[in-house]
Amino acid sequence: MKVGDLFIDEGEIVENFVRSSGPGGQNVNKVASAVELRFDARRSPSLPNDVAIKLIKLAGARATQDGVIVIFAQRFASQPRNREDARARLAALIVQAQHREKPRRPTKPTKASKTRRLDEKSRRGVIKALRGKAGTD
Repeated sequence: MKVGDLFIDEGEIVENFVRSSGPGGQNVNKVASAVELRFDARRSPSLPNDVAIKLIKLAGARATQDGVIVIFAQRFASQPRNREDARARLAALIVQAQHREKPRRPTKPTKASKTRRLDEKSRRGVIKALRGKAGTD
């Protein structure tokens, strides 16, 4: 399974099919159409360590204490569509974990912006000073 820049081996993904409580009518009682997908992010050789750590954080409650991500899909009535849905959700999480923030380069205000700020401050100060009490003449 290709996800972003990474290739994840199919053997690392474990799928269990269980009965769904979702749509499907009487078929729900007979067919195991829901998918429980498990992916061991912590021990996966396909993921770099930093991506695995970020993936576990992003998964939140879907991650176990051992670093296994569990995705339960029962949105659709058919097993293949639920399987696709679970894999797509895992892929979206992995792509999000691969994204690296661009480091912020600290900058200083320009001389012109400092001058503009000080001019505006003095203008506001004059306006506020005029609001004072009338002098005794």
